[in-house]
Amino acid sequence: MKLNLLLIIPVFLLFVACKTGTANKPTISLPNPDTLDAILDEYVDEGAYPFLYARLEDKMGNVIYEHGKVNNEIHPDMQVDGQSWIRIWSMSKIVTITIALDLIEEGILNFDDPVTRYIPEFRDLKVAVTSDGRQLAELDWNKTKEACPFELVPNDSVMTVLHLINHESGFYYATTNIPCLDSLLSGINLPTARNTDEFIERLAKMPLVQHSGTTDFYGINTTVLGMVAERATGKTLDQLVRERITDPMNIKGLQYGLPPGVVLFPSVSGKDTVLRKAHPGELDIFGPDVPDYDPDHELYLGGEGMLATADGYADFLRMLLNHGALNGHRFLETETVEDIYAPHTQLDNPYGYNGYNLWVSGDSMRILGFGDAGLWIGGGYEATHFWVDPKREFVGVIMSQMSFAQPKAYGRDNDFKGEVYRQLFELEKADD
Repeated sequence: MKLNLLLIIPVFLLFVACKTGTANKPTISLPNPDTLDAILDEYVDEGAYPFLYARLEDKMGNVIYEHGKVNNEIHPDMQVDGQSWIRIWSMSKIVTITIALDLIEEGILNFDDPVTRYIPEFRDLKVAVTSDGRQLAELDWNKTKEACPFELVPNDSVMTVLHLINHESGFYYATTNIPCLDSLLSGINLPTARNTDEFIERLAKMPLVQHSGTTDFYGINTTVLGMVAERATGKTLDQLVRERITDPMNIKGLQYGLPPGVVLFPSVSGKDTVLRKAHPGELDIFGPDVPDYDPDHELYLGGEGMLATADGYADFLRMLLNHGALNGHRFLETETVEDIYAPHTQLDNPYGYNGYNLWVSGDSMRILGFGDAGLWIGGGYEATHFWVDPKREFVGVIMSQMSFAQPKAYGRDNDFKGEVYRQLFELEKADD
């Protein structure tokens, strides 16, 4: 953890943002927020989402825009605002990655450390391949059923911490579309493990979907990364988040475990063309169960398990926007944050590239009218979404809680961001 030099050397305060709420005038003003309200309202009114809440904050934490809308037929007696607690799922990943990078800065971890240094239970992991030796991770989506039954071969490379960060280690979710693999992962029901040790014990029985380091395949890699951080420090991921992020930077609204007295929005599905409460087991990313958010459950899923408010998550994003510092505390070095949004994987993708689990948009987003180039973008399993605009120095969060989006729901982020940037481009053109 870094010494709080920003409190010692006043000139550094120029690079630090503090939460000022609405007391100060935002650095950006949108000329027509009603148009943005109408976009969100329409998606809810047409039954595409059970609720939506969007929030934009500038570098100093001033609210540029916020609006919420709830379908009261789906969620009677519930309201949404910037303090509503939301299951953020994969928006947890970038939080865990920053913890790992902080430990790397301190020399506690290294990018090239073998994962087995911290999780020796993984020494005998095997790789699932087709009968002709192809890695399952490299199969076309419409040909994945050809993988069953698969064969097991030794992993021909050493799995490293960097592989976990870049989703190159070979772990996956129970949604690969390979029936014989998905059923295996579902069968060990990882979210019900009592703690990290039991989670690792169960996962050690599963094959990898590729030889580590050969390609990137999205999955529970970041959750394993969080467990590496736990083993390296002797602390839980919950402790690491509190001690290194939320407490020193005074971030409220980002944590593991449900706060006392809070009732979460129930899961909603659009699977049957109309919105309804999700059936038990329908959110099948792990199989039959999902994280329970019980504060007494000592299992902290670094890739999926956090809760946040839009206000709290925006604060975390502002730390990234400020290149590692927030509220007088430096968490990460500037060079480390620059590495987060530097190109690492998906380098041949025409729409952008992946940093460390952070999508950086290409110019196609501007051309298509969906935003701008150079945005840092991410999201979660139940329709949460965020982005950081380093050029204009603001962050955006869109919150909902829904799985199996209907076709009419797919345009939400492009429509909303597209209108934000249409207004910003007009302002910038007028200033030229």
